[in-house]
Amino acid sequence: MDVITNWFRRNFTDQQVIILLALLALGLVVVLMFGRMMVPFFASLVIAYLLEGPVRSLGRLGLPRLAAVLLVFAIFMALLFVGFFWLVPMLIKQVTQLIQQLPSMISEAQAALMALPERYPRLISETQTQEIANTLRAEVVRQAQKLLTVSMASVLGLVTLLVYLVLMPILVFFFLKDKDRILHWMQGFLPQERTLVSTVWREVNSQIGNYIRGKILEILIVWIVSGVTFWLLNLNYAMLLGFLVGISVLIPYVGAAVVTLPVALVASFQWGFDQQFFYVLIAYAIIQLLDGNLLAPLLLSEAVNLHPIAIIAAILVFGGIWGFLGVFFAIPLATLINAIINAWPREALTN
Repeated sequence: MDVITNWFRRNFTDQQVIILLALLALGLVVVLMFGRMMVPFFASLVIAYLLEGPVRSLGRLGLPRLAAVLLVFAIFMALLFVGFFWLVPMLIKQVTQLIQQLPSMISEAQAALMALPERYPRLISETQTQEIANTLRAEVVRQAQKLLTVSMASVLGLVTLLVYLVLMPILVFFFLKDKDRILHWMQGFLPQERTLVSTVWREVNSQIGNYIRGKILEILIVWIVSGVTFWLLNLNYAMLLGFLVGISVLIPYVGAAVVTLPVALVASFQWGFDQQFFYVLIAYAIIQLLDGNLLAPLLLSEAVNLHPIAIIAAILVFGGIWGFLGVFFAIPLATLINAIINAWPREALTN
C-alpha cells in the first residue's frame, strides 16, 4: 500500500499535473456526453482550425485579419458549393451504377468460380466451390439488406445534412473572426499558473495543425491524381475509385492494401486479365509509391514524430471506439498522448 501511496504522491500532487488532468477529464466528459449532439460544433471547430493557417499566412503578407478571414472563408464556401453540387452527385451516380452492375458481376464471379474444378481438379472440388458460392451469395444478400436499411434512414440523414450545411459555415466564420475573443474568454477560466498545459498545447498545436492540414492536402492530391489516371485509362467508376484511394491514406500501411481489392475487381470485371488490367494495377502501384515515398514525407515530414507501431495501435484503438472519426483523429490523439508524456514532470517519471 505504501508503494502505491508514494507513487501517487510523486505523480499527482503537482498542481500543474492536476490542472492538466482536470482539463483532459473535462474534455473527455464533454465528448462522451455531448459528442453526438455537438457534431456540427466540433466539425466547424476543426474546419476553422484548418483555415486558420491560410488566414495567418495572409496576415503575414500584411492583409488585415478581417479581410483575410473574409477571403479564406469565401474560397472555402466556393469549394463547398462545388463539392456539394458537382462532386457529391457524381459520386452518388457512380455508386448507383456500381450497385446496378453488382448482379452481373456476381454472376460472372460465380461462373468463374464454378469453372475452377474443371481447370484445377486436384486443388478444388465442386463441393468446395458450391460452399464458397453459397457463402458469397449469403454475404451479398446480407449487405444488400443493410444497404436497404441505410437507404430507408437516408431521408432523416438528408435533413440533418442540410441543417449542418447551413449551421456549420456560420460557426466556421465566427470561429475565425472572433478567435482572439474566444481564446481570451476561455483563458479567463484557467489558473494563472498553467505552464504544463501551455507546454502540451504548444507541442500538440504545432504537430496536429501540420498533420491535419498536410493529411487533407494529401487526400485531395491522391484523390485527384488517382481519379484522373483511372479516367485516362478508361476504368469504370474512376472518380469513385479515386476517392477510395484518397481516403485510404488515412490508414497508413494498411489502407493502400485494402483499396487494391476494389480497384483490381473493377478492372478485372471490365477487361478480364487483359493487358489493360495490368496497366491499371501498375498505375495504381506507381501512385502509391509516389505517395508513400515522396508526397507524404514532403507534406508530413515534421508533423508527427511517432513510431509506426504507435500509429497502428492508435488507429486500432481509436478506430474501434469512434469508427471513421476515430481513424481520422487517431494520429492527432496519439500525438496528444505523446505530448503529455514528453511534458510530464521529469521528477515524477524518474523517482
